[in-house]
Amino acid sequence: MKKTLVVLAAGIGSRFGGLKQLEPVGPNGEFIIDYSIYSAIRHGFDKVVFVIKEENYELFKETIGSRIRGDIPVEYAFQKIDDIPAGFEVPEGRVKPWGTAHAVYSARNLIEGSFSAINADDYYGDDAFRVLAEYLDTHDNNVIVGYEIGATLSENGSVKRGIIMHEGSMVSDVIESSCELDTNGKVKCVPLSSSKDTLYVEPSHYASMTMNGFPNRFLKRIEDDLSIAFSDNADSLSTFEFLLPDEIASDIKHGEVTEVIGTTSTWMGMTYKEDLDVLKAFITSEIENGVYPNNLWK
Repeated sequence: MKKTLVVLAAGIGSRFGGLKQLEPVGPNGEFIIDYSIYSAIRHGFDKVVFVIKEENYELFKETIGSRIRGDIPVEYAFQKIDDIPAGFEVPEGRVKPWGTAHAVYSARNLIEGSFSAINADDYYGDDAFRVLAEYLDTHDNNVIVGYEIGATLSENGSVKRGIIMHEGSMVSDVIESSCELDTNGKVKCVPLSSSKDTLYVEPSHYASMTMNGFPNRFLKRIEDDLSIAFSDNADSLSTFEFLLPDEIASDIKHGEVTEVIGTTSTWMGMTYKEDLDVLKAFITSEIENGVYPNNLWK
């Protein structure tokens, strides 16, 4: 069964201070995404599609693209602000991309078979790709790789997390929230939607770090919902975001199954500049423990 890895790399990390997707973290100048792609290849993914801003094409092609093109087919999709349903216009002053679900929508014509969507600037760990690939090879529904939320927080400020509501492995909702450790030892998560109440969850509660797997038909859900979302938010398109957690929730409401699976991997990210040294040290430890070779693409 074909599996496409969709890498969401169109956003510039404003809090981090630049194009953090291309910040070296490995001993030979490797980026975070190098480690994700290496694991994806190791565990049977057939193709990589980078979703980027068109102005960053040459930069991506000459860096990560040139390193991996001999190991796996690589294509590029441009997340364009004017790639929206017919009958709508981009509001004056809108420059920010439309969100993670729109990023996947941008790659709709390049995705073959089932697919996974991940962030370019998150380290997911090798075991996470193993369990995800095995699931996609044996199931025909949505899946989220869950990480314990307490292990994903930053000491440098609040972070955006998708809180997974589930019973057993069956997911009922994913609530996009701004989260931080509370004084009572729980994690305080303020939903980005004003219609939902603040959540207080245990540090062991699963969060979605945008490591998801989907059957190909999920693309139709995104296409159908995009037109509806633009119509429903016609008066607030200057700030509207079309997000993957909301689309997963929509798919569940339409009767599709979504499961959460755990992993022994540790998630690491670079929300803030101060997170960089911690990530570099962690990568070094992973190499010393034999998870990755010292030079990925030698």
